[in-house]
Amino acid sequence: MDIFSKIAAGEIPSYKCAENEEFYAFLDISPVVRGHVLVIPRREVDYIFDMEDDELSRFHVFAKRVAKAIKAAFPCKKVGMSVFGLEVPHAHIHLMPMNSEGDMDFRREKLQLSQEEMQEIAAKIREAFV
Repeated sequence: MDIFSKIAAGEIPSYKCAENEEFYAFLDISPVVRGHVLVIPRREVDYIFDMEDDELSRFHVFAKRVAKAIKAAFPCKKVGMSVFGLEVPHAHIHLMPMNSEGDMDFRREKLQLSQEEMQEIAAKIREAFV
């Protein structure tokens, strides 16, 4: 079981933002911006394009709902989406509130947020998730 599967199963603590039976969304612990969320399938699959078409479609629809919650919780021009990363062998989507393209620059210094700030951010997104 990989680290993201353990997070979705509740074996490793996370700042949960949204979930359903197939997908799980939680705060990135090294966020580029406030409201930086990772969305994962509960099923272990390394590469997003190895997902079956119907599962991939549901994954994106779930991510869209999370993005709307992020935008409601953190007013911004758009919520950016990025799919990349080789460090964890589990498909995932990064969702980030953005007011400029620089907000999606993963080379930026990561934010150091307290546990209380992370809990507050996750709660705001959970409350906005419909």
